[in-house]
Amino acid sequence: MIKNSVLKGVFLVGLGATSYGMLATFVKMAYGEGFTTPEVTIAQFVYGILGMLIINSYQKAKKGNDVVKASKKNVFQLMLAGTSLGMTSVFYYLAIKYIPVSIAIVLLMQTVWMGVLFEMILEKKIPSTQKIISVIIVLIGTALATNLIQSKVELDWRGIVLGLLAAASFTTTMFTANRVATHISSAQRSLYMLLGGAIIVAGFAIATQTTSFNFDIFIKWGIVLALFGTVIPPLLFNAGFPLTGIGLGSIVSALELPVSVLMAYFLLNEKVNTIQWFGIVLIILAIVIMNVDFKKSLNFTK
Repeated sequence: MIKNSVLKGVFLVGLGATSYGMLATFVKMAYGEGFTTPEVTIAQFVYGILGMLIINSYQKAKKGNDVVKASKKNVFQLMLAGTSLGMTSVFYYLAIKYIPVSIAIVLLMQTVWMGVLFEMILEKKIPSTQKIISVIIVLIGTALATNLIQSKVELDWRGIVLGLLAAASFTTTMFTANRVATHISSAQRSLYMLLGGAIIVAGFAIATQTTSFNFDIFIKWGIVLALFGTVIPPLLFNAGFPLTGIGLGSIVSALELPVSVLMAYFLLNEKVNTIQWFGIVLIILAIVIMNVDFKKSLNFTK
């Protein structure tokens, strides 16, 4: 029975990670049709908020008074936490304008070592040897996956900076999402975080959109981007992580990396050589090492 529930959790988390992995390729394809970053992000967040409103309404109708309502303080905290979600989308989508999707996703995965750094600063914890080894492997894997050693083509520095900013924002999102108003439903939390992110996205659109807004984005790409970016993954992760646990869930969620690279390879014709694939494998290995309790495993085998 336990094994079946864990398997179900692995399936849900894996499907959520796969959805996230497809997102950047769809954004790049939308760019190819002439849509701008503000148009893409606005469409994604508008549909995402509508989707979460529907889900919350359904849960309220089904459970009635059993649904724990968020207080004004909870709403403010979640919207504030959600601003980092908006910044992640803006930075990440801007990054893929300047660098290939396969490189951008590798930069986004720098959340592995950034998370360790955040934990060390905020919780005043010295990283374990296991985490330090993982960070070193991630950095080596990144150098290989971005082809920094052999590449004759220089990567646009703007894309690299934006990719790292996206990783920093995403790390902030993960830290706040696991600590703010955890007593209310995941659908409510997702809704208020999206509203906070929407403020950032709207401000970015107002400041940078120099042409008239092309509302065709809502018809052509908006629903797809919202489903794969702001609706399906959070719901699947929130349903799957309690079944897998954080360690196994984090390992399975690393599927986002190879899926994103494969999508870019098949749909965008981005070239990925053997050394880059080796670097991607190293990053996934680092995530595994960071989340496996080796002491417990050794005791179990004894």
